Amino acid sequence: MTPEEIAKLPYRPCVGVMLMNTKRHVFVGQRIDSKVDAWQMPQGGIEKGEDPRAAALRELWEETGVHPERVRVIAETDTWLPYELPHDLVPKLWKGRFRGQEQKWFLMRFDGTDADINIRTEHPEFSQWRWLPAVELVENIVPFKRDVYAAVLDAFDGHI
Repeated sequence: MTPEEIAKLPYRPCVGVMLMNTKRHVFVGQRIDSKVDAWQMPQGGIEKGEDPRAAALRELWEETGVHPERVRVIAETDTWLPYELPHDLVPKLWKGRFRGQEQKWFLMRFDGTDADINIRTEHPEFSQWRWLPAVELVENIVPFKRDVYAAVLDAFDGHI
């Protein structure tokens, strides 16, 4: 695909979850489909007609095994935060229909224990996971998502 063709594509509607434990560390998972460091917070597409908050709780469950009763939604971003995929990835993801994602982010307080987390879900997305201090988040994320992660940290600054 040419850069001009990619620029005409829409963003995929998506949600993201910043899951924070009682030590104010953030859940990150290493993508199972990556051979390089590709840590990220839980995120995923919004199904047709689905409310973003419901989508965020569903994605959290699908990717981490964390039940909604183990979290409290603390905040959400006021705006949708877009990011562009690297051009070489566009044809490989989502059948080449999207140039990137536009995300609504939710900050959730995790009230469970590490035993409540299970990344070996029906369709696993992570090969491993860890709690990361928020100040180390951006430097551990794939470069093309760093601006969005910085914006998420700014949006939730008063709550972290």
